[in-house]
Amino acid sequence: MPPPAAAFAVNTYAYALSHSAKDCLDHLARQGYSEFELILFPGHLWPSELDAGARRGLRSHLASRQLRLITLNMPNIDINVAAASKEMRDYSLSMLSESVVLAGDLGVPGVVVGPGKPNPLFPLPKARMTEYFYAALDRLVPLAERCGTSIWIENLPFAFLPDADSLMSALDQYPKPAVGVVYDVANAVFHRENPVSGLERVRERLRLVHLSDTGHEAYRHDPVGNGVVPFAALPPVLAKIGYTALSMLEIITGTPDKDIRASAEKLIAIGWPASRRGQ
Repeated sequence: MPPPAAAFAVNTYAYALSHSAKDCLDHLARQGYSEFELILFPGHLWPSELDAGARRGLRSHLASRQLRLITLNMPNIDINVAAASKEMRDYSLSMLSESVVLAGDLGVPGVVVGPGKPNPLFPLPKARMTEYFYAALDRLVPLAERCGTSIWIENLPFAFLPDADSLMSALDQYPKPAVGVVYDVANAVFHRENPVSGLERVRERLRLVHLSDTGHEAYRHDPVGNGVVPFAALPPVLAKIGYTALSMLEIITGTPDKDIRASAEKLIAIGWPASRRGQ
């Protein structure tokens, strides 16, 4: 049985206000973790705060410690690639483009992107939002290819493509097969989607699995066991669909060291796979 820290990658969301990215990765590395998703947040990791020398320095530091970045992830709260206004879409794509360039500079395989959010009171027609989403991909995907990284779309319960079927249906109509999917099981459960069927639906584009817990009433990314996510049902479907990368713990609490480790231990106890796929 692998030690908890060896079985999972870790998202740094919970450390965004307390640590710089470098200090956070060193802190987590001392606990045994070696693969990460860095959250993009001012003071933690932010493109405009890192010049070329700082980027080279961070990449060199990661290599010297044998730490691996899997993804960069900008929280999809402040941006919206499918917004009604062109100005908001342009701003969002500008921020994401900077993130893509940063990912290339750091040698990160994927950049997590949300498909865009509808107005909950008066949403745009889905066809128009899909058009804006495709336009965003038309801009981001070629840039990612030039930078040596790729675009991975996440299922988000507040997005206009909130579940596996709607997301895959949209991507099936987009002519760039390199676009991947990050499947977040807590996001799925909060949206009342069965994560077993969701994982099966995204299998052809699945690049990464996000793990945390949530209930149905309040949207959370809690420690494993604090919500209703059916974690025990997931290892068999991951084996069935051939997912062999480390899953990403995205636990957002005030005590992340303790809660991330406890979550890893609980998942290992139910037989969570711990193998790795080279990317």
